Amino acid sequence: MSLRDTLVPEGERALWQQEGSMTQQCTHLDQIALTQTDTHVCEECIKMGDRWVHLRMCLVCGHVGCCDSSKNKHATKHFQQIGHPLIRSIEPGERWIWCYVDEVMPGELDV
Repeated sequence: MSLRDTLVPEGERALWQQEGSMTQQCTHLDQIALTQTDTHVCEECIKMGDRWVHLRMCLVCGHVGCCDSSKNKHATKHFQQIGHPLIRSIEPGERWIWCYVDEVMPGELDV
């Protein structure tokens, strides 16, 4: 089974695509290289002595950064500086993926 097959099943994906921003497909799913991490801190925030709200992981290189609700928005800064388009939430119970380029949530990971 390919990593792409671990995303939301086709039937559910069709339902998602009928809602709001889901009308557009993500064109970057083939760039997913990593789906899990043992890192559960925002290293940049720690270096600055700051806190974060939630953590996001880059699915291309594994970088973990804080979310846009956090003061420093390190996950988005990683996308802006490096260009890796896909992140996932690494919060407990959350499996969603976000594509910065296509501005869509293309599905969820089973892992």
